[in-house]
Amino acid sequence: MITLIVPCFNEQDVLPVFYRETVAVLEKMNCPYELLFVDDGSSDDTLKILKELGETDSHVCYLSFSRNFGKEAAMYAGLRNAHGDYTAIMDVDLQDPPSLLPEMLRILQEGDYDSVATRRADREGEPPIRSWFAHKFYKLINKISNVDIVEGARDFRLMRREMTDAVISLGEYNRFTKGIFGWVGFRTCWIPYKNTERAAGQSKWNFWKLVQYALDGIINFSHIPLSIASWFGIGMTGISFFMLLFIVIRRIAFGDPVAGWASLICVILFIGGIHLFCLGIMGQYIAKIYTETKHRPHYIVAESNFEGAEHIR
Repeated sequence: MITLIVPCFNEQDVLPVFYRETVAVLEKMNCPYELLFVDDGSSDDTLKILKELGETDSHVCYLSFSRNFGKEAAMYAGLRNAHGDYTAIMDVDLQDPPSLLPEMLRILQEGDYDSVATRRADREGEPPIRSWFAHKFYKLINKISNVDIVEGARDFRLMRREMTDAVISLGEYNRFTKGIFGWVGFRTCWIPYKNTERAAGQSKWNFWKLVQYALDGIINFSHIPLSIASWFGIGMTGISFFMLLFIVIRRIAFGDPVAGWASLICVILFIGGIHLFCLGIMGQYIAKIYTETKHRPHYIVAESNFEGAEHIR
């Protein structure tokens, strides 16, 4: 059986379109399936539509969060409640083409791979500045971390049960699923496809949310920023030592006790800025540790239409 996990947040406009197109593909595949929608605290009619679909189609299951917990929590909830031998994560906006599912299943059934993942071959239709930052992010994180994150990788992938269980076993609160997929390993086949626009509705990811998501990925899968802070400290200590020698020698040779206050202020501000920068890096890691140690649940389910759903996890 195939389980399709579909996170939703205020997707009333595109949800019926996604359902029609995806079910049409799944019916042609001639294999059992379930559609597991995760309503991430939507404030529109998303939940109402899911209830209607669940009443008319026994393949449709849904979880509805008590509030908005974020896409990472929605994906985690879906993975924990999936029953299929094969599990896929898909976006509801149809930027993940359902038409790729038959080919993805065929590759897995041949036995050479444990997952089939998708990546965008281009970023047509995306703002140039966002594409530039995305390219730099993938280049940076692959240099400073020990996980392989393919540029243009989507969350859309089909996995065997063994890989799904491995992803679930990583229960950290601060999740970056693209990095987790790379960390657990397994043999992955990549399928490139042409970028497509949303079928309807508006994207919930603005530029600054994407920047924050990128920073979370770097902090979750690399300790290099902490090393940078340490090297800044060592470098500034060395520079300060040589500056001290310079000032002492200058004082002995030329006197000049008053001149240089402007340069002194600049040095103080520069060193102060470096200190705050390093403290900020350490603060981000400490904040992640703090949220992990509280052991709060990733999500709270307010409603669902199937028995056995994990309501708090």
